[in-house]
Amino acid sequence: MMVPLALMILGVLAAATAPRLMARSDWPDREPVLALWVWQCVVAGVLLCCVLAMSLSAAAAWEAVRSPVFRFAPRVVVEAYALKGYGPWAGVLALLLAGGGAWTAVTLTREVRAARARRRQRRADLLLRSPLLPGEEPLGERLVVLEGDRPGAWWLQHSSPQLVITTSALRRLKGRQLDALIAHEQGHVRARHDLLLYCASALAVGFPQIPVFAAFRDQVHRLVELAADDVASRRFGRLTIALALVELNEDRGVFGPCPAQLAQVPQRVDRLLSPAPRFTPGRRLRMTAYAALVPAVPLLVTFIPGLSALT
Repeated sequence: MMVPLALMILGVLAAATAPRLMARSDWPDREPVLALWVWQCVVAGVLLCCVLAMSLSAAAAWEAVRSPVFRFAPRVVVEAYALKGYGPWAGVLALLLAGGGAWTAVTLTREVRAARARRRQRRADLLLRSPLLPGEEPLGERLVVLEGDRPGAWWLQHSSPQLVITTSALRRLKGRQLDALIAHEQGHVRARHDLLLYCASALAVGFPQIPVFAAFRDQVHRLVELAADDVASRRFGRLTIALALVELNEDRGVFGPCPAQLAQVPQRVDRLLSPAPRFTPGRRLRMTAYAALVPAVPLLVTFIPGLSALT
């Protein structure tokens, strides 16, 4: 029972300490893509701890699970795990973790279905506000200009993604500002930020008591916007995308007292106008490698008894 307990302790420590360490750090704003990678590695490590602990506990509790798990393992490796000494708690732990895995799948499925329903509703609203003329056929245009008094731009994700821009945004944004806005939205699409948002929301909704999942969702929503800002700024300059953000949001009251979820816009503008120096390529590479070690640690803890038995 030592290995499953060690995995659970490792997962709890990662889930408890990672949000605090990331909250105290100021580098994620400088390197949002790297920060997204670190968060994904931490969450993957926590989930991997649960999956491995469930597999070993189930193998100890039921012979039907033990055979496929240790199918290719020598007898000396199986004996090194001392599965018969796990006791009756092995089955209980395996069932609890399996229930958590099933609930994760349910919440992820529900989140994807809700997102698809929202997209269908937005497409229906778009067709209602911008109907086809008599004899006109839908050609799947990449750009749709929508009459509207409120500036805005967004992508409609489906078989042929469409960028929707309101006429108010076209009146406000001039030249390179409009190009920077389009580059920002293209950055979301190319990086498939929507999939990352689905997974983060599903984990946070399914397990609201676990701080790491709630922090993961909140940080993903913020970091994907910073990453898309950087994509646009590399092509058109930081000042250009900052001015575009100001033009799009100045009438929404976000540059004064506003709710916390709207405070991201002035923070993004300040970050673009006063950029902190980026990490060197070597430092980014090292941090990427260190983050990749996080999900590797549960694997190492799991395989230690078997590797020790073979040596």
